[in-house]
Amino acid sequence: MSRGRKITVVVVAVVLTASTPFFWLLDNPDTGQLVAASVQGATGVAALVWALLQSSTSHSQRGFVVADTGRAEATGGGRASSGVRRPREAGNGSIRVERTGDATSDGTGSNANSGIDFS
Repeated sequence: MSRGRKITVVVVAVVLTASTPFFWLLDNPDTGQLVAASVQGATGVAALVWALLQSSTSHSQRGFVVADTGRAEATGGGRASSGVRRPREAGNGSIRVERTGDATSDGTGSNANSGIDFS
């Protein structure tokens, strides 16, 4: 779960849990109001526990290192990479690229990369 979503769930859970006593304090609750407040409190506690147990990197890639790669050459509209090529939405894990090989391109539409290519 992303950090932003985790914070949102924790805030909503705390609000649900903290607001439960207000149903009891507003008036003499009947059975339905008492059950609803109990369900509200239990939902808040369950959401809070669930959010706190979620790993903040559960949907992201683990970090990796690319080092000492060889030469990459693209010709005639091709693509070459001696580093890392991946879409931005692939995750938010860390990437480190060190001592990559030469990357050259020749021709219209060719693309060469020796670092990180988020395409």
